[in-house]
Amino acid sequence: MPSATPCFIGLDLGTSGCRAVAINDHGTQIAQTTATLHAARRDQPGHSEQDPHDWWQAVESVLGELSAHCAGQPRALCVAGTSATLLLCDQAGEPCSPALMYDDRRAAVQATLIEQIAPSTSPTRSPTSALAKLLWLQQTLPGATAGYALHQADWVAGRLSGRFGHSDEHNALKLGFNPASRRWPDWLSELPLDRTLLPQVHPSGEALGGLAPDIAYRLGLPADTLLVAGTTDSNAAALAAGIRQPSDAVTSLGSTLVVKVLSNRAVADARYGVYSHRIGERWLAGGASNTGGSVLLQHFSPAELDELSAQIDPDKPSGLHYYPLPTIGERFPYNDPDLSPCLDPRPKQKWLFLQAIMEGIADIEAAGYRRLAELGAAYPKRVFTSGGGTVNDTWRRIREHQLGVQVQPAAQTQPAYGAALLARAALRGGSALQPPQ
Repeated sequence: MPSATPCFIGLDLGTSGCRAVAINDHGTQIAQTTATLHAARRDQPGHSEQDPHDWWQAVESVLGELSAHCAGQPRALCVAGTSATLLLCDQAGEPCSPALMYDDRRAAVQATLIEQIAPSTSPTRSPTSALAKLLWLQQTLPGATAGYALHQADWVAGRLSGRFGHSDEHNALKLGFNPASRRWPDWLSELPLDRTLLPQVHPSGEALGGLAPDIAYRLGLPADTLLVAGTTDSNAAALAAGIRQPSDAVTSLGSTLVVKVLSNRAVADARYGVYSHRIGERWLAGGASNTGGSVLLQHFSPAELDELSAQIDPDKPSGLHYYPLPTIGERFPYNDPDLSPCLDPRPKQKWLFLQAIMEGIADIEAAGYRRLAELGAAYPKRVFTSGGGTVNDTWRRIREHQLGVQVQPAAQTQPAYGAALLARAALRGGSALQPPQ
């Protein structure tokens, strides 16, 4: 290694790529590497799957490159992966199935069965949940010599350590794990589920032990590098954004709108897709609307967004009241599969039309945080923003009016950075919510 300065690695597997980030003791990013992943196979409606071996090839690429060029000595490593992406593997970690991705919906029949048994607040009551996928895999591959059901981050961590059968509280939530009691619930026994497949669950950020010596050698990492229990990519992004204390919130302004707020209590409501992840003794509660940047791009080019935004006075409301959706249907903050987009009346001025859409999305954002507060979470005192909408200052000022709180860009935008904070906290003590010193 070029230097003995300690550093901490976060690894993030997304839908189209893999990224590794190294930070130092002060939280400064000192290196990053990326690799692309093959797009998910969608050979039938509702199907979305990837080959886990492709993940490992990307992991080897980014970690090998990072270790060769990082000006620091890796001390700990944490993996973030897409939520509810699941596969079966044998006792040695060899996949027995493809990985069903986060958006795979083939387990509709299994989800109906879960709905009859699981509590109304459970995030397992959906065809995209990890539990529904596990039931589907069991019924579809009855002869498989499966030893474990693992999420994306679980399996990659197993390859790194040589120890399979472990998961974390964030990934295991949609598999049915109860983070409040920190155990698998009794109602799982009412399902046709082989409970021996369920992994051992650890708090996200807990130290799990070292890397497998042969893997560490192959990747150029120190043999004593500590592996840390992982997280989901969205939770890692929230940590990266800068949340530190209750009432801190993160809004992701991507193609859809995702809101998360740090709270002292857990809230959940399956009707709106609301659930909470445990971070230490606090909770990250959130929900996702179908509105977002995709609506803007249906009507404006990126160049028009920049040009027209400059003509808007954020301090003068348009007087129009839109509910911008890309298509029919909403899930949060209102559950209405038949809700139609409202983009009328349409003014002649294009800048005014844009302003009304921005105001409409901001209204939905504020309603989302109010919904979380009605369920018992904290209402934000400040909101960090990630995603494409971060760069539009006009939209930021509109959102501040609607939310009534300070809105600022995320401190960091990469989930890999948030995973690196978990790795740092595991070795240095304290919480990933604490600001780096």
